[in-house]
Amino acid sequence: MDYLLLKTLHILSATILFGTGLGSAFYKYMADRSGDIVHIARTNRLVVLADWLFTTPTIILQAVTGILLAQAAGYPLTSHWLMIAIALYLLAGACWLPVVVLQIRMRDMAMHAVNDNTTLPYEYYRYARFWFWLGVPAFLGLVVVFYLMVAKPG
Repeated sequence: MDYLLLKTLHILSATILFGTGLGSAFYKYMADRSGDIVHIARTNRLVVLADWLFTTPTIILQAVTGILLAQAAGYPLTSHWLMIAIALYLLAGACWLPVVVLQIRMRDMAMHAVNDNTTLPYEYYRYARFWFWLGVPAFLGLVVVFYLMVAKPG
């Protein structure tokens, strides 16, 4: 595959991955703060959908295009900056996997609350806190990965 096409796919998928994550986090956080259970349920449903439609494919595309780009550019996967980038990418992925489970559970709890005309259980808010704090190292890790992709330090 052409190097410029690979690079374009890599940059676009990084943008979609980062943007979807940040956008979903913002909208879910704001919905949770609203206290409107219907809005919370709808937002949770869309956050889960966005993860399946955008985040999952771009996670795969990032890994594949990143490895192919490193090989095409002559960077060994053992390059210091590349090993750090891969480790941070894996850290973000390790944070994302439990986030997906939490999102599905929160979506289901919110839908039950809407259908049963009840309030959200305490467990929902506990999951939301875990969800938020798992996003912090993932977000910061990806910010550093962006820097490493651009700078490729010695």
